[in-house]
Formats: sequence, C-alpha cells, structure tokens
Amino acid sequence: MLLTTIAGSLPKPAWLAEPRTLWAPWRLSGAALDEGKRDAVLIALREQEAAGIDVVTDGEQSRQHFVHGFLEHVDGVDFSRRVTIGIRADRYKAEVPTVTGPLRRLRPAHAADVALARAHTTRKLKFTIPGPMTIVDTLADEHYRDRRRLALEFARLINEEARELAALGLDVLQLDEPAFNVYMDDVAAWGIEALHRAIEGVPCTTAVHICYGYGIKANTDWKATLGSEWRQYEKTFPLLARSRIDQVSLECASSRVPLELLALLAGKDVLVGAVDVATDRVETPEEVAATIRRAMAFVPPERLYPCTNCGMVPLGRDVARGKLRALAAGAALVRRELGVG
Repeated sequence: MLLTTIAGSLPKPAWLAEPRTLWAPWRLSGAALDEGKRDAVLIALREQEAAGIDVVTDGEQSRQHFVHGFLEHVDGVDFSRRVTIGIRADRYKAEVPTVTGPLRRLRPAHAADVALARAHTTRKLKFTIPGPMTIVDTLADEHYRDRRRLALEFARLINEEARELAALGLDVLQLDEPAFNVYMDDVAAWGIEALHRAIEGVPCTTAVHICYGYGIKANTDWKATLGSEWRQYEKTFPLLARSRIDQVSLECASSRVPLELLALLAGKDVLVGAVDVATDRVETPEEVAATIRRAMAFVPPERLYPCTNCGMVPLGRDVARGKLRALAAGAALVRRELGVG
C-alpha cells in the first residue's frame, strides 16, 4: 500500500551530459557513451533503492530526450531534417525531426535498457515511453499531414515495442502524455483510441502520465496564466476512467489542481504527484505526507501511489536525491498511520 514511484527521469551525471539541461548533448561518444549510459542506469537504480522507492525506473539515463530516444529507432523520421516549431500549443519552441515517409521500427528501441535494469534490481520496474499524441506534437510531419493518422501509426509502433518490453519482465509500462493537458478535444476525438492501440495485448500494468510539464521557465510561465484552479484534468479524467489504462499519473504537489478531481478516476490506480519538480527546495517528509493524506480523501489508499509531479532531469542530482528520500519517508509516515508500516 502507498508504494512510491517516480514519473520517469532523473538528472544525468555531469560526466554523461550537461547538468540541469533538457535535450543536453552527450559528453561521451562511441563505446564510451554506451558504457556511460549503462553505468548511469545502474546509478539511477541504486539511488532509487537507497532512497526507498518501491517501483523504480531506469531514470531515462540512456535517452537525450524522452521523445527522441524512441524516434531515433524509427524509419520515416529524418533527424537530418530538423526544424524549429512551437510545441504544446506554442508554449515553447523546440528543434525537432521531420516525418518524411511511412513509419516502421528499425530495431527495438529500449529492449537493452529494460533488460539491463531488470537484471540489476529485484524491485518492481517501470519503463516510460512517449505517448502517441505527445510524439505527434514533438515533430514535424511532411508525410501523413493528419495528426490522428500519425498518432495511430506511432501507437502501432509503440505496441510492438511494449509487447517486447513486457516479455523482458517489465512490471509497468508508462506512456507519457503531457499533450493531454493541452489538446483536450483531441484526447476525446482520438487520444484515448491511440492509447488503446498502443497497449493492446500488453500483459503488464499500463499507466499514462499527464502533467503540466518539467520545471522549466516556459512551463512555469504557462501555469501562471491558468488562474486560481487548474481544471484541465476535469475533461480528461472521465475519459481515462472509462479507458483500459490501469494507472494515471498526475501533478498535485504545489499545484492549483482541485484535488476533488481525483474522484473522477474511480476504479484506477492513481500516481499522485507529491513532490514538486519545479523548485530546488526539497520537501519535508511531513509535507509529502500531507499531500498524500489530502489525496486519500478522494482515492482509497490501496489505489494510491505517491510519485513525483514530473521528470526530474532538469534538477541538480543532490536535489533529486533529497526529493526521492522525502517521497519515500512521507509515504512511510502515512503507512504507519494506517497501521501498515
């Protein structure tokens, strides 16, 4: 009960990539880069275990970016044709590759990552893959020219990958869909359909992560425009409650999300963000516990998984370690109160 987990990413070691930077270039190359990525995954696992995290991830250490790490293994996506576009409804600009032809997987994207992590932890293992809508929003398309069709094509590729990862002993497959908080009409029109295609026949637990983005200025500035209550979840949660997804990961800590919206996810496991990733301040265990208790008014504790709001890759490593420890300690406080500690 109240098993802890993280949204996915952890900061990379400074010898692997530029600290506190999204899309940070690698500082190694060739065989040294491959070895460095493997070492960083093992470090990420150990740090989560040492902090007391129950459901661990690889920290996304082998990926420069959570979307492009998958796209690099897809034929039809041309990284030599990068363009700068506005993503997340023009919230910020990003340099992205271009879809130039039919999509197919060239090779498994993350099988080696999952196999490595599975071999080096006995804890439950979660792996994150970008969801179809968020992929569509993070590249340029000169071939399909139809967002729904492109999303369903990516869902097909994700499904191929997901089945292989589950066969390697994966416990939880999480699809990251921050775009679900931006294009709510598309979520209803084809977003859930794309998720279902992505998880069809996948035997492990499935999750979708929906947040308000990394703790970067473009996102914090956007949040400042959303008013006294952030109600985007009010449109997506009822759809997800009726979906075949098992778990929903969301942002709560230091946010203006009305917690009563969590009741709209009845019947689902809820990964409640109890750690704010938009600040260097490390929460106290008591603060984490307070967020968990508030969420328990709307989600039964057996369905509640204390989590981080989003990925922590832009944070300093010491800050991330402190937040991991606070997350685990806060959950432990509430478990003891419930008599299950």
